Amino acid sequence: MGVVEKIENIAVFCGSRSNVRPSFRHGAKALGAILAQEDIRLVYGGGAVGMMGIIADSVLENGGKVLGVIPKFLDTFEIGHQGVTELVITGSMHERKQMMADKSQAFIVMPGGLGTLDETFEILTWKQLQLHSKPVIICNLEGYWTPLLAIIKHQIRENFAKPDDENLFQVVTDVAAILPALRSQQDKLVGNLNKWQDDD
Repeated sequence: MGVVEKIENIAVFCGSRSNVRPSFRHGAKALGAILAQEDIRLVYGGGAVGMMGIIADSVLENGGKVLGVIPKFLDTFEIGHQGVTELVITGSMHERKQMMADKSQAFIVMPGGLGTLDETFEILTWKQLQLHSKPVIICNLEGYWTPLLAIIKHQIRENFAKPDDENLFQVVTDVAAILPALRSQQDKLVGNLNKWQDDD
């Protein structure tokens, strides 16, 4: 097993639309401040609009670092954030998602649309296939992701997914609970690593 790293880079998947509940925008801003205060670099989709822009601005305003990753064809459409610490422009969506995954040690899912669903299911599928073992936290603000969680339970009941698949992620209902949840998952990874080392 590999060495369990200290979490220094976290990918956040979230929406790029602005006309959403104020509580969702406030949650993005609060998360940005927390990441900056904990000296954790934000890795995100590179946009300057919607919750994506809010969380990036919040990290920067609080003295943190931000890596934005955006495909060339969306750079204008999503208004690539020119103020981030580093902005990488990729050739495709696939390259974008792969780079975000490679650069991150954990993943946070905030409220978002189809793009956020795409990113979430891909990273969960990769984890299911044991392509990575990084923590995934779904922040279910005001029950936003409750229908998604219900679908996953439905898949399990219908035998299209295994009961263990619910262990691929952890659910919290408040932004303040995200980092404690990540640290709890990391402690479990360290414990498992020590167990294997002790058995040698």
